[in-house]
Amino acid sequence: MKVDPAVLRVLSLDASTTAVSSAGGGGCSSASTSKIVSQLDNGQTKSYFMKTGSGKEAQVMFEGEHASLEAIHDAVPSLCPQSFGHGQFESQSNTSFLVTEFLHLTSRSVSKSKSAQSLAAKLAKLHTTPAPTPEGHEKPMFGFPVTTCCGDTAQENIYKESWADFYAENRLMFILHQAEKRNGREKDLRKLVEDTASTVVPRLLGDKHLNNGKGVTPVVVHGDLWSGNASVGVIGNNKGEPEDVVFDSSACYAHNEYELGIMKMFGGFGGSFLKEYHELCPKTEPVEEYEDRVKLYELYHHLNHYAMFGGGYRSGAVSIMRELVKKYAGD
Repeated sequence: MKVDPAVLRVLSLDASTTAVSSAGGGGCSSASTSKIVSQLDNGQTKSYFMKTGSGKEAQVMFEGEHASLEAIHDAVPSLCPQSFGHGQFESQSNTSFLVTEFLHLTSRSVSKSKSAQSLAAKLAKLHTTPAPTPEGHEKPMFGFPVTTCCGDTAQENIYKESWADFYAENRLMFILHQAEKRNGREKDLRKLVEDTASTVVPRLLGDKHLNNGKGVTPVVVHGDLWSGNASVGVIGNNKGEPEDVVFDSSACYAHNEYELGIMKMFGGFGGSFLKEYHELCPKTEPVEEYEDRVKLYELYHHLNHYAMFGGGYRSGAVSIMRELVKKYAGD
């Protein structure tokens, strides 16, 4: 198969020595995945990974994933593949693409490099690296410069100075609107989300409450880190020993513990992982509210899955909200 000229330009490759074939993976139902292999001028062969999709949705998704991978790679280069760019096919104007380093995945049971950092250590490094100051602002902010997609949900990432405001408005109230668009408006569910956003969020996440009044510093989070988006592999041209890696990111600048919500929801990260992680990235004060903060962050992903798939995810969201509202609404 021939490689589209727009992709060749992004990668600075020669069409005569470059080919593309189908590859597994993709991270979402609407994307197709390919492997690009090119013979370089120095005689070496280099592989790249490409996602393609049609329509405006794919264009937004790939722009967000490109920026997400850049942000993660800038902080911890060995944690994820580097993204080389995104754009639209020249040969098919409705087809968008994203091209990254090729990730050679292996079995999790394969021996990892003894010199490589663990996933817990890499994530702790990511979560203790302050976010950059966005253009036009005087300090790091909560949000992200572009829209990112968590599953098929295009998220609202407009910058906010307050983490509590960002989580209440850009995550909980935003995803409620998405759920209502797809599943219809439910008075009881809306009331629960509104009560959670207006009472529980400021009580647990308020700037003057966290870290003894110091608040939290924005850091890059992967944003969709369930166990299926983490594995063991070699980034690049299959040289070197396997190590822990992540992919299919949906980043934003957030409270580091926000990452733990989806990790708890779907499991796959055991007690030893969290023990090592928190030794390097301590729990936010007040520590006694840590479990409830993680539940509050898990809530977003229940609501997002309800918005995307309907059905049983609603009950999980309702259970969390009832518990937290009962505990904190009158506090």
